[in-house]
Amino acid sequence: MSTTATPRAGRQPQDGTPAQAAPAGGLLVLLIGIFITTLDFFIVNVAIPDIQGDLHAGAAATQWVVAGFGLALGGGLITGGRLGDLAGRRRMYAIGLAAFTAASLACGLAPTAGALIAARVAQGVAAAMLMPQVLGIINGAFEGAARVRAFTAYGLTMGFGGVFGQLIGGALIQADVLGSGWRSIFLINVPIGAVTIALVRRTVPATPAARGTRLDLAGTALVTLGLVALVLPLIEGRRLGWPEWTWFSFAGSAVLLTAFALWQRRGAAPLIAPALFRERAFTVGIGIALAYQLAMASFFLYLALYLQQGRGLSALQSGLLFTALGAGYFAASTRASAVAARIGRQVLALGAVVQAAGCLLLIDGIAQDGGVAWLIPGLILAGAGMGFVLAPMSAIVLAGVGEGHAASAAGVLSTFQQVGGALGVAVVGIVFYGVLGGHPVPADVADAFQAGLLPIIGFCAATAALAQLLPRPARS
Repeated sequence: MSTTATPRAGRQPQDGTPAQAAPAGGLLVLLIGIFITTLDFFIVNVAIPDIQGDLHAGAAATQWVVAGFGLALGGGLITGGRLGDLAGRRRMYAIGLAAFTAASLACGLAPTAGALIAARVAQGVAAAMLMPQVLGIINGAFEGAARVRAFTAYGLTMGFGGVFGQLIGGALIQADVLGSGWRSIFLINVPIGAVTIALVRRTVPATPAARGTRLDLAGTALVTLGLVALVLPLIEGRRLGWPEWTWFSFAGSAVLLTAFALWQRRGAAPLIAPALFRERAFTVGIGIALAYQLAMASFFLYLALYLQQGRGLSALQSGLLFTALGAGYFAASTRASAVAARIGRQVLALGAVVQAAGCLLLIDGIAQDGGVAWLIPGLILAGAGMGFVLAPMSAIVLAGVGEGHAASAAGVLSTFQQVGGALGVAVVGIVFYGVLGGHPVPADVADAFQAGLLPIIGFCAATAALAQLLPRPARS
């Protein structure tokens, strides 16, 4: 039997209090939070031209509208996960969701570019509090087949937030509800968040706070500063031409994260329990998450640039083309748990290989220099590959994690995904913009995207290779 379908009997928190089962509707409430936070990571790209015009924002300011969210999210996920273990995951989910809703309102009402950037940073901090709790609650409140279905639904939701972000954003901006324009992409979160917050206590199972422990403030400072020092140059370095400060930042990050690792081994109440890394599935799994996100985030970004700058499509038109990606993703995600039950860890390798094949088809479709219809087979195949990887990944990585560390482990997993995404965008960006040059024309953008797909294929190959290091599933 696959590790994705093997429950851990009798999982309990560290204080011995059994975790509550998840009531009906609890999973939906959790997934709504994940959907709107994932969506906001991608949807803002569509609104950048309108934001620039309305708020008279320069290029640097609009870059920070995107980067501020990612930087705060990447820097705060590990701390957010540990706070869930200490204070109770349902409580932290509700606090994070309330903060995200309030920050979304601030984004929608922002009078200046500076106010919008500050609100986006607040959104990122709130998302960092919210996201690890979802995986932690699923890991503790569901068992057996229900747990497999819950993790599959989690992967499906995150994928839909990424795949359809551009389509939803383009549709909202074009609808221009009550003259809100770009602001609608943030304001839509307010009623959704308010209703969801009201349902949290009624539907989401409570998890008791850990007793006799407190937040490791020194560890929190070290890991937060270390991650910010790592993610910031990854986000900004390519755009600025990799100035000297980016390399100092990388070096500082290495020092800070090394100090954090040493501190965790000596601390009485570590932010990340060292025992987590004795679980082979977890240790290899976060490496897989890092490698795969190198491919995933960069694929979305540079595909969107190719469709709009290389093909001349509007945000809404390119969003509609993303539905081909979504169709493949949906079809594979709904079958991923059944496939994982048959072939175990190899489902991740299968997905990575299928996505690589989709990228090869896209390279061929671009070379045909015909209509966008030539891209559809490659998009469907790439989407299917994503579905086979993302849907079962969390269950495989978190399979051996105890209840007392479920949210902090989820925070580590999400952090590796965020760092992988930022690193992938930077690495593929070097190739993409290296081919593009300073004055792009559509043909140059097509060549740049074709070249950018080659490292993405390499990242998929690395994912498939790392999957072979996962422990073999126990036979039953």
